[in-house]
Amino acid sequence: MFYSSPPYSPITPQILADIRNAVGEDALIEDPAKLEEYGKDATDHRQTPAIVVRAVSAAQVQALLRLANVHRFPVTPRGLGTGLAGGSVPSPGGVVLSLERMNRILSIDTDNLIAVVEPGVINLDLKKAAQSKGLFYPPDPASLETCSIGGNAATNAGGPACIKYGTTRDYVLGLEAVLPTGEIMEMGVQTRKGVVGYDLTHLMVGSEGTLGVITRLILKLIPNPVSVNTLVVLFPELSMAMKAVTSILVSGHIPSALEFLDRRCLELVGDLLPFEGARDAAALLVLEVDGLPGITERELEKIGEICLENGALDAFFAPDSHKRSQMWEVRRQVSVRIERDWPLYVPEDVVVPIGRIADFVDGLPALEELYEMKIYSFGHAGDGNIHVSVTAESRDLAGKVEKGIRAVLARALSMGGTISGEHGIGIAKKQFLPMELSTESIRIQKEIKRIFDPNMILNPGKIFD
Repeated sequence: MFYSSPPYSPITPQILADIRNAVGEDALIEDPAKLEEYGKDATDHRQTPAIVVRAVSAAQVQALLRLANVHRFPVTPRGLGTGLAGGSVPSPGGVVLSLERMNRILSIDTDNLIAVVEPGVINLDLKKAAQSKGLFYPPDPASLETCSIGGNAATNAGGPACIKYGTTRDYVLGLEAVLPTGEIMEMGVQTRKGVVGYDLTHLMVGSEGTLGVITRLILKLIPNPVSVNTLVVLFPELSMAMKAVTSILVSGHIPSALEFLDRRCLELVGDLLPFEGARDAAALLVLEVDGLPGITERELEKIGEICLENGALDAFFAPDSHKRSQMWEVRRQVSVRIERDWPLYVPEDVVVPIGRIADFVDGLPALEELYEMKIYSFGHAGDGNIHVSVTAESRDLAGKVEKGIRAVLARALSMGGTISGEHGIGIAKKQFLPMELSTESIRIQKEIKRIFDPNMILNPGKIFD
């Protein structure tokens, strides 16, 4: 599962003493009960670390990584542990470097529309702080109430707003990172443009904590939309819903969110919807439009008309923030209920061309039957990102389900898609990496890793074997 070479040192009493002297007693967690909490994320992967260092400064991060290079012990950076690929699960006997206490919003510049933050800032907290100044930070992963900006950057997190506003990478102008060798490096710019040298900033974003530890981020903000309106549409067939999505986009409309739920998801959460007929539908679209008052309402009406022209059963407007919150809570509850109801649950996320979503989902029942699994499909219809929640009646079926997941990913690739749109590779998907990337591509990426991290001490065993 993890790198076997070079060999790593256990955390001996002398190494522990050196770490304590370097970062301070207050930064250390050694209590076995507390250590367990830092050995997992939102997956089933578990590995209790030897110790946890909760840094409050880049200097502490530097000190720890320098010691790791001297003594050859592995260090795993961690935000708030909401990842879905095992990216922050530590190496056996290693150190977890938690950034949770580096949680300050250092500045919000209303003249230049820039925020400077530490990596432990919670996504929603930044959104609220920006909104209080009339500004908007768009990236909105499902765990926005509990995930950190540093973790979002490490995985290039997305969310429903991606269709209009893009992913985290589109908002990181620059950053400060401590390299695996212990040097601090500033990358990027504070301006909207900058093409001086290689783009190391965006290489770091999405690298899953394998190339450096982000200690500060410079983020682009935009003006806060004055008006947001929501529409929920029911369809008798998923293919009709996807045809409507294509018609909406081709007609020149760019919703700020465009989500879908399949029939199975509606059976699971339909009781939460405040209108009749949801459980009898085969697909549901949740659309949002933001912008200026009056214009958003008219645009949403036109979108509703397009949906009805494409066979929609009914369309419902959410006229106020309470109704909007209700609609999005239904969307969030899908994953919660799946995890609650099934002993084996593996959250996957693939991306296919927008026009192939219905074809992709239609092919899943055959795979379900073959591999004894049940799949719930939902996600971002506007950019083709499908959350494929794979479940089974027993954890004893894990081996068979893994083969089924491989078949699901192969189906996405055969349609011109990719095996991950948001979750990343981490531990959970690294065995599938050669399905998408060529041998030469993997070789070059491994060489990049070794340039940044010659002793392979930072988050080893993630992305690559």
